[in-house]
This record gives sequence, structure tokens and C-alpha cells, in this order.
Amino acid sequence: MHSLLLFSGETINYPILIGFVLSASALAISPGPDNIFVLAQSISNGVRAGLATVFGLVSGCLVHTTLLAFGVSEIIKRSDVLFFGIKLFGALYLLYLAYKVYKSDGNILLEGKKAGKSPKNLFWTGFTMNVLNPKVTIFFLAFFPGFLFSSELDPVVQFYVLGFLFMLSALIIFGAIALLAGSISNYLTSHNKVGLYLKWVQIIVFVGIAVYLLLSDK
Repeated sequence: MHSLLLFSGETINYPILIGFVLSASALAISPGPDNIFVLAQSISNGVRAGLATVFGLVSGCLVHTTLLAFGVSEIIKRSDVLFFGIKLFGALYLLYLAYKVYKSDGNILLEGKKAGKSPKNLFWTGFTMNVLNPKVTIFFLAFFPGFLFSSELDPVVQFYVLGFLFMLSALIIFGAIALLAGSISNYLTSHNKVGLYLKWVQIIVFVGIAVYLLLSDK
């Protein structure tokens, strides 16, 4: 079995880490609420806004990694009331965002700054959206333990290593989506009616993710 010697003398299983990165990358590429959200924000508000959303979503993974490392995710998994409460709060937040977009100017592309679509706001939107999705915590709880890569290294350290590898994989793939989708944003700004269509795309994305959260099981 191939291994790599760490500084303190512990060993890690290199093939397991490679398998984890490949699995995490495949999951990030698969269509889901997060990359659809990145796609919508990038097309509507440009590359910078898309990348800000990506950094927010990815940063939220650090919270879920911490919950997993210190056992809080197991508590959330075992408590139906707590799980539903977090899920409901997240869904209400997304519906609130949908309402804000609905009340904004129809030409969201040309009036992006007036609608509050600054990179800073989008970072915190992505971060909050990720943190308030308890399914991410439950997913980490189900996914990460199968890729523990050392019998000697503290599991807390291993979970953080896996968390950062997962974040890096998501950052690269979501970032590519933001760059590709955002590159056509300038073209779309020259067509005024497109702004109205994209406004409704964002509303549908927010409401769709909210419904997905409410209807999904653990």
C-alpha cells in the first residue's frame, strides 16, 4: 500500500486522497443547486459577482467541516426537529432573496449595483445559503468518514484535510462555471429585455432551491 510520510511520523494513504479528490470533483460537476446558483448569478451579474458567489459557497463548507470534525453533524442528523428547523430557516432565507429580486428593477443587468448585487453581498449570500443547508452537513457526515486516510493521524485533522480538498475541488470547478457563464454577461447587457428574463431565472432558482430544501429528506 502506497503511503506518504508526514512531518510528525504519521502516514497517509495517498490513493485514498486521490480517490477523494476525484469523487469530490465529480460531485461538483454534477448539476445541483449550488452550481446552478453560480451559473445564474454569473450570467446575471458578471464574472466578479459569480466568483464572489463561488467563494461564499466554498467558504461555507468550512463551517460544515467544523461541525463534522467536532461531532455536531451527528446531533443534527439524530434530531428531526433541529434538522427541519435549520432547513426551514434556510428555505425562508432563499424565499426572501427571491422576493428582493422580484421587487428590484427588471433590468437587473444594467442596474445590478442599485439592486445590491455587489460582490460582497453575493459572497455573504452564497455563504449563508450554504451554511443554512443542513443537507451539506449530513452529506459530509456520510461522505467523509469513508475517506479517512490514516490510522495514526487525529481524525479531526483528517476531516479538515478532506474539507479543504473538497473546498479546493469545488472552488476550481465552480470558478470555471463562473468564468464561462460570466463571459457572456457583457453580451447580454446590450439586450435590455434579457435582463427581465434573467430576473425571473434568478427568482425561479431561489424558489426552486427553497422547495428542494423543504421537500428533501436526510
